[in-house]
Amino acid sequence: MQNNLKTNKHNAIAFYRTAYLGNPAKAVELYVGAEYIQHNPLVGDGKQAFVDYFTKMGEQYPNKEIEFVRAVAEGDLVALHTHQTWPGNEDYVTMDFFRFDANGKIIEHWDAIQEVSPETKNGNPMY
Repeated sequence: MQNNLKTNKHNAIAFYRTAYLGNPAKAVELYVGAEYIQHNPLVGDGKQAFVDYFTKMGEQYPNKEIEFVRAVAEGDLVALHTHQTWPGNEDYVTMDFFRFDANGKIIEHWDAIQEVSPETKNGNPMY
């Protein structure tokens, strides 16, 4: 099966939303391939480490919100640009990159996160 860019974008968003909003085990079950390589230094490698991390995060921060600003797909990669609002009105911008296998399943992840600055020298938003 060749990578379908539209499907991969949809699945990356669905995976992220499902895990982020409280059901990481379901996200892994539906959207992750045989292996899962993690590059975020705060999360262990593999599927179970991902589930454990997001389960704990969901328990600690149940009222977080996420907005998907854009999704870009090329080859076997999807990049997501998000705006996250955490309890206490802390706003973050994230950029996540997912690599898909030939079956359209996520097998690798990279990310970067930055707090939204209240000031900007250029007047442009971060998302």
